[in-house]
Amino acid sequence: MSEALDDLLDLLDLEQIEQNFFRGRSRSAVVPRVFGGQVAAQALVAAGRTVPEDRLAHSLHAYFLRAGDPGAPIVYTVDRIRDGRSFTTRRVVAVQHGQPIFHLSASFQTYEEGLEHQDAMPAAPDPETLPTAAETLPRHLPAHVAERLIEARAAVDLRYADVPPWGSVGEPREPRSQVWFRTNGKLADDPLLHVCLATYVSDMTLLDSVLLAHGRGGWAVGDVVGASLDHAMWFHRPFRADEWLLYDQESPSASGGRGLGQARIYTQDGKLAISVIQEGVVRVPR
Repeated sequence: MSEALDDLLDLLDLEQIEQNFFRGRSRSAVVPRVFGGQVAAQALVAAGRTVPEDRLAHSLHAYFLRAGDPGAPIVYTVDRIRDGRSFTTRRVVAVQHGQPIFHLSASFQTYEEGLEHQDAMPAAPDPETLPTAAETLPRHLPAHVAERLIEARAAVDLRYADVPPWGSVGEPREPRSQVWFRTNGKLADDPLLHVCLATYVSDMTLLDSVLLAHGRGGWAVGDVVGASLDHAMWFHRPFRADEWLLYDQESPSASGGRGLGQARIYTQDGKLAISVIQEGVVRVPR
């Protein structure tokens, strides 16, 4: 296991300070605020720790309310909304400096058999043939920006299937992108851990597809200002975050200073594991 992944797992190992109350730390980010994927993953950890182990997360719906302060702890309050025969619902509020910064609703379900179908996995290059982030980022970004991004994503092996948006500034393209990802090291078998790590990664690249349609390089090069507004995920089938997952992303719309991204995450053998939708602020600086 890499040192960066070990640090990330430590970050997700929340301190329980009272029943239904947990405290988390933050790590440095590329921008001077807490990375949204971190808050979402920590909130899901908090929710999952109040749920029986035989109930697996199947969906989450979240709102990013305020920018988080990376220098202050985050307190997660879990509201045990419902414990039914098959489903369990939890609501989590993340608080800093006396104000809510994030709100999550998550649902968990006991395993059961049912109808089964899925869309086919789209064509994608073999992840082992693609350059790593450490190889890709310095080609397209200023050295200091690339260094910060590589450090921030060091726990994850994330590989772009095509040139990322900041590699083709000024050239509008189809608003669709693909990345392969997996953790930089093996993980324990805890299903909640794999779901939380996929949640963490899901906030890294989804809005890139919005930028592609307009030839914008994005927040990494400063030609747009962006922030996540809301985020939703549905976990369809078992997967491991330490094995290759294809993140197939597209943007059907941008308007009103907002951009919408939607995506599907597939296992390498073609199983549809997760569906994701996110809207974010995407503003062109005046």
